[in-house]
Amino acid sequence: MAKIRVSYEYSEAEDKSIRLGLFLIACGILSLFILGFCWLSPTLQSLQSKPANCTVVSVLRPEEMFECVFTCGTDCKGTSLYPCLQIFVNNSESNSVALLHFDEQQLVLNPKCSYVPPCERDNQKNRDSVLWWEDYFTKEVSSQSFICFFNQQRRPDDVLWRRSHDTSVLLHCVLWPMVSLLLGTLIVLLTVCARSLAVRAEALQKRKCSYEVCQDLSSVPSDRRGNKAGDLLSTNSDPELSSPSRTLPLFAVPVRRRDREH
Repeated sequence: MAKIRVSYEYSEAEDKSIRLGLFLIACGILSLFILGFCWLSPTLQSLQSKPANCTVVSVLRPEEMFECVFTCGTDCKGTSLYPCLQIFVNNSESNSVALLHFDEQQLVLNPKCSYVPPCERDNQKNRDSVLWWEDYFTKEVSSQSFICFFNQQRRPDDVLWRRSHDTSVLLHCVLWPMVSLLLGTLIVLLTVCARSLAVRAEALQKRKCSYEVCQDLSSVPSDRRGNKAGDLLSTNSDPELSSPSRTLPLFAVPVRRRDREH
C-alpha cells in the first residue's frame, strides 16, 4: 500500500500566531526579571518592617541646612536649601527612641532628617513646608499614638511613618508577567494542536478516498470484464481490420499500378 503524504507546513496565519505567542513569552520572562530587580526586591524589604505603636517624644529643628536639587525645565537645574526636621518617637516594638522618617525614599535621601520637602527654587517655600509638618507633629500628634513601621535587623534606630511599597506592588510585579507568559504559551499550544488536528484530518481524508477508489475497482463484475475482453477479441478478428490492405508492414513501400503491369 502506498504511503500517504500530508503537508506539515504552517500557514501564514499560524506562523504569525506562533510568533505572537513566542513574543509574549519573551516579554513575560523579561518583564519578570526587570520588575523583580527594580520593584520586587525593595517591596520585599519594605514588607519585612513590622507595624508598631509610636508616640512622639520630641520635635527638633537643628540649625543645619541641607541642599536639594530642583528642576525648572529640560536643561534647567539648580540647588536650594531646606531646614532639617527631626522627630523622635518611642515605638512599642523595641521600647526605644528612634528617628521617624516619612518613607523609605526619604530615609535613603537624607538619613539625618525626618522630612525632605519637595525641592523648590525659593528657600522660603522649602522652609514653610518643613515648618508646617513641625507644627502638625507638635500640636496634633504629640499626645496621640500612631502606627509606624520598624525593622530591627536593617535599621534599629529608624522607624517609618509610611511604606513606599505594599502588597499591591508585589501583586502587580508577579501578576502581569505571569499573565503574558501563560497567554503566549496558550497561543503556541493551541496553534500547534490545531495544526496537528488538521494534519490528522487530512490524512484520514486521503485514506478514505483511496479506500473508496479500491472498493469501486473491486466491485466491477467478472462477466463484465469478460465481455470487455471478448469485445477486444472480436474487434481484432474483424476482416476489414485484419485485411492486408489495412495493415502494412513497418517498412512497406507502396507500389504504383503501372509498375505492377510491367
